[in-house]
Amino acid sequence: MGWSLVAAVWISVTSPGVPIPGNDRAHQEQVFQRYWGTEFVWRYDDLPNEGGVEEERIPYSGDIYLDRQGGTLNVMRLYDRAFHGGRMLATAHEQWDIDAYKQPTNARLAQVFRRRSPRMEIPNWHGHCNGWAAAAIRHAEPERSVQRNGVVFSPADIKGLLAELYIYNDVLDLSGSSQNIQAGLLHAVVANWIGRGSYGLGLEADPGPEKWNYPAYAFESSTVRRSANSVDVRMTLRYAKDSQGEYQQSPRIERQKHFFYRLDLNSRGEITGGTFHRNSERIDMLWIPLHPKPSRQPGNERGNPHLDVDKILAIWRESVPEETRRNWLVVDPSPKDVVPDAVTSGSMIPVQITGGISPRMARAAAP
Repeated sequence: MGWSLVAAVWISVTSPGVPIPGNDRAHQEQVFQRYWGTEFVWRYDDLPNEGGVEEERIPYSGDIYLDRQGGTLNVMRLYDRAFHGGRMLATAHEQWDIDAYKQPTNARLAQVFRRRSPRMEIPNWHGHCNGWAAAAIRHAEPERSVQRNGVVFSPADIKGLLAELYIYNDVLDLSGSSQNIQAGLLHAVVANWIGRGSYGLGLEADPGPEKWNYPAYAFESSTVRRSANSVDVRMTLRYAKDSQGEYQQSPRIERQKHFFYRLDLNSRGEITGGTFHRNSERIDMLWIPLHPKPSRQPGNERGNPHLDVDKILAIWRESVPEETRRNWLVVDPSPKDVVPDAVTSGSMIPVQITGGISPRMARAAAP
């Protein structure tokens, strides 16, 4: 009995973990080269053990506009008043979208409440958490009210517009081909994007049917070397929690995920795989929000068709000081948000900012 226990521990420490598939490695390298103009680093000793976005770029804690609480109906009414002459076009679509994804209640609960059949209800987790997370990564928090056609959009209203704009917009999945992100890939992605790049990541937090998304912005880790080819890592990933309501000036609510895993290294010290220990938390996805696209176009097929991307982004720009926007560099920027100093005619170049490498700025397209 004692021998079996020792053998089990030895196997758990020395046996190889889940390898990172070759196509997943190639995907990470291609994406990083495209957006940063430099190589994705796999060598463990060359990666930082902590990092994060600059203090002024910590994502704001915004509302997730739960469907059970009306989603973004209130701000859609404002938008319709400003741009549709009071016709409730965007509002009607949001109401349809809220109702379209109802699900049957649990059959056992239906029996408890003496119902003949489950009732169709809006799931308690349906909302705009991914829209808020994307907006908080890509956009500085609105500071000023903006008027359009006699309608005033407050900073809180503008955050609601952004959450709706991004809810169905395309993202870049950095999680690999497995159902949930693997330990080796988790470490490599976080250390490269947040550590080397000081860049926020979308975090789909909990494996399972419910999808809760947040903007992750900092990490720190400690390690114990087991051998030349094996290292144990404890990582704390920091992310912004939603504020359960929209504020004119949002709070900064921090939460943490704690991971404990072993990394497998090859003879060159590169991460080749790994495995989570039993006391580690797990997550579904890490992702990058991309620039907002018009509804019913590739990359945003399900978005609200009565919203104009350019009008909403123009409202956001007017609500934020120019200096703040110029310092808010993002990958895959919208054409009008490209920083002029960051490009040369007909080419793309990396830009240096405080804290390490910086995203490669795409050349602005002709208006």
